[in-house]
Amino acid sequence: MAENPPPPAAPLTYGTYLRVDDLLGLQRLSSDPPEHDELLFITIHQVYELWFKQILWELDRVVRLLATDDRARARHSLGRVRSIVKVLVSQLDVLETMTPLEFASFRAHLESGSGFQSAQFREVEFVLGLKDAAAVRRAEHDAARGRLQARLAAPSLWDALLAHLSRTGHPADPADDAAVEDALVELYRHDPDAAGLCESLVDLDEGLQEWRYRHVKMVERTIGAKMGTGGSAGAEYLRSTLRPAFPLLWSIRSRF
Repeated sequence: MAENPPPPAAPLTYGTYLRVDDLLGLQRLSSDPPEHDELLFITIHQVYELWFKQILWELDRVVRLLATDDRARARHSLGRVRSIVKVLVSQLDVLETMTPLEFASFRAHLESGSGFQSAQFREVEFVLGLKDAAAVRRAEHDAARGRLQARLAAPSLWDALLAHLSRTGHPADPADDAAVEDALVELYRHDPDAAGLCESLVDLDEGLQEWRYRHVKMVERTIGAKMGTGGSAGAEYLRSTLRPAFPLLWSIRSRF
């Protein structure tokens, strides 16, 4: 007896391609009865994690492109990341529509959870060159620790830039900041295309610092000087992170 043919596969739709049902099932409120503003808080931070994933995807590509000296496409991807960072900043406008009382209505349900624990954002910092071995030890599970350990050992975007510049006529000892500064000053004066690549990094760095600053002010606006969730120092800690990822690209400004 012939077997019945398998039923035809369901056609791919917008919802099945994007797994919309799965996505919309991820916003699970901890408050009961539900506090209205908790959904906004969860949505904003889940979207941040999606953008962090995309930023890592793009920055890893930039590192690979610089390894092959594909400067034009590296700049294109850096421009995309800069545009994403603008979106990260604009999301704070939405989060700031939540008043201190509205946040307080569900804050206790966060328990020990804190944005300080975002492994993906630590990965972004590591890729940029802001590496911290202690962050690996603080990671909340083995998978995150493994990713961070790999990022800690891998060349950063800054490492990739200096290696690319060395291969294309601007050598400098990466361990000697003064030598790197001299090389950067010379390329800014004589190699506009290389200088444009460096300016793409400055654009990105400035955008990230803007996001950090806005994050500080949002936290101050929402919880003032209180401790952050998860035992962090809140706004005080965030102010300590207001530093550039590529300090030598900023320090050379006084030499022109």
